[in-house]
Amino acid sequence: MEEKMSVKKNFLKGIISENPVFVGLLAMCPTLATTTSIESAIGMGVLFTLVLICSNVLISLLRNIIPSQVKIPSYIVVIATFVTIVRMLCQAFLPELYTTLGVFISLIVVNCIILGRAEAFASKNGPFASFIDAVGMSIGFTLALVVMAFFRELLGTGGFTIGKVFTFIPEMSWTPLATYKIDLFTQAPGGFLTLGLILGFLAYMKNHKEEKKVREQKARIEALKKEKAAKLAAQKAAEANTVKEAA
Repeated sequence: MEEKMSVKKNFLKGIISENPVFVGLLAMCPTLATTTSIESAIGMGVLFTLVLICSNVLISLLRNIIPSQVKIPSYIVVIATFVTIVRMLCQAFLPELYTTLGVFISLIVVNCIILGRAEAFASKNGPFASFIDAVGMSIGFTLALVVMAFFRELLGTGGFTIGKVFTFIPEMSWTPLATYKIDLFTQAPGGFLTLGLILGFLAYMKNHKEEKKVREQKARIEALKKEKAAKLAAQKAAEANTVKEAA
């Protein structure tokens, strides 16, 4: 039971409590650059996921073999190998995605999330735990990209389009806000603005939750005080009655 809870906690932390983008504020470069459309965000998330899972598992398997003096260069070599494989596969089978993401595929090599998980987790835990950690972090990263892309594409283009990047899907468009689109959101400043608004909303929700918890704790303390005062009053009344009866 404890092992299942540990696996669940290890999986969920990357999605919620330790989300690499919205909590850790890591990998801001691909977050801001590849979220102009939902398709490109999903594409980056999938490529990132493949690299993180493969590198985490392999580094975990080699953790007792790699000398501590060269562990960071070794991690980078492992990550770079998988990035090269993923880049070549993307170029061969998804050329539109390869063209859309461009240099940001190669920059996965220096993505601080992947190197950070290799150093902080994979190098200290077994392959299964490292796999779960990688899956959770990958889902958290991909969800963050998709949320960013949702607002940027909707506000920047007035709707959504699928099939341009993933050409195996019939191209379809839905533009409910075509007459109200704001081109700013498809540009770099729009990425910063969207990220700032999302972080502001998350901070507000976190503060609201903490304030609610504080109010509930105060209410419980007051209730306990009243209960204790009522018990003391009842005890004193009982003692007074006992004295009167004795007199």
